[in-house]
Amino acid sequence: MSKKNPDMDKKEKIESEKAESQPAAEETAEAENAEAKAAEAEAEGDSAEEAAEKEEPAAEAKEEPKEDNDARYMRLAADFQNYKRRTEKEKSDIYQFANEKIALDIIEVMDNFERALAHSDESSDKQLAEGVGLIYKQLKGVLDKNNILEIEAEGQQFDPNFHNAVMAEENPEYESGTVIQALQKGYTLNGKVIRPSMVRVAQ
Repeated sequence: MSKKNPDMDKKEKIESEKAESQPAAEETAEAENAEAKAAEAEAEGDSAEEAAEKEEPAAEAKEEPKEDNDARYMRLAADFQNYKRRTEKEKSDIYQFANEKIALDIIEVMDNFERALAHSDESSDKQLAEGVGLIYKQLKGVLDKNNILEIEAEGQQFDPNFHNAVMAEENPEYESGTVIQALQKGYTLNGKVIRPSMVRVAQ
């Protein structure tokens, strides 16, 4: 009888164990692959949901700039209209009141003519007095033509926008707050007060 080789028996035993463990390993690998695929599918599902959630705010964000642009356009248009009106008013004011300084200088000359006319009766030269009166009327016509108008004062109710009260006194002939006398005439240029009237007012 031949004796079994111990090495051969050991080799056969190892091969038998390998044969038995190979199906188990394959089953384990398949299970791991299935788990990996399931995890991957779940991850894809989560990422798809996240992408959908991100798309909604992105769509809203796209609409918001449009609304902001419309509001910005309306605001800029309104600002431009306000700027245009303001510049037009400034230009109009420049044209209307460009002669203010000249008007004030002429008014001072008018004051001197009025003082001279107040004493014309005392002059022995009547022709000179008449000449001064004619020049005064002509000068006043120039002022009226250029819308430089005298402010009404005597007998009017005191108005701080047009009158400057320098004296106040009790006077039974006038109601309280009524202008008794204009000590210096006031004038307006195109409706703007360029010199208020200096007046005496009843208390």
